[in-house]
Amino acid sequence: MSNILIINGHQYYPFSEGKLNATLVDEAVSLLTQKGHETRVVTMQDEINVEQELENHQWADVVIFQSPINWMGVTWSFKKYMDEVYTAGMGGALCNGDGRTADEPKKHYGRGGTLSGTKYMMSVTFNAPEEAFNDPSEFFNGKSVDDLLFPMHMNFKFFDMHALPTFACFDVMKNANVENDLERFKAHLNDHF
Repeated sequence: MSNILIINGHQYYPFSEGKLNATLVDEAVSLLTQKGHETRVVTMQDEINVEQELENHQWADVVIFQSPINWMGVTWSFKKYMDEVYTAGMGGALCNGDGRTADEPKKHYGRGGTLSGTKYMMSVTFNAPEEAFNDPSEFFNGKSVDDLLFPMHMNFKFFDMHALPTFACFDVMKNANVENDLERFKAHLNDHF
């Protein structure tokens, strides 16, 4: 079975306590553990030990990134986590620099990743309704969830990680359907693990 690192990127706000993201993490741990996978969970409320987080990424066969999308990106605490942990990993733990060499300084940018064979899955929650995506007449101008998450996908490609399909919950603040979201999430996990 696989080693699965789950990172809960939720940042607490009085209007957004993180219950749905925590529930999705708990559901993933429960379902994946029942299937025989080993899991580790990190939250942004934890005291982050950079060396331990680098070891967690090296240990993992799959990393699940669970995060709300705030202002079109992940939370500031999750971004801080990435800035600290991923920058520290550039010395070989996650990648060997940016992949370029002195002999070819203009080629192979982003090809220094050392997590070849590691997969990742983005699981995100949105206040936006699903209908705001993939429709040229709506806010995102026809762009998909993965188009919006492009910078995150590039972060993980930089480490030579490979994407599993993204999971998303929509309209979670104004028209939440948590029961349906949980059923869809379980089906998504069952399809890919």
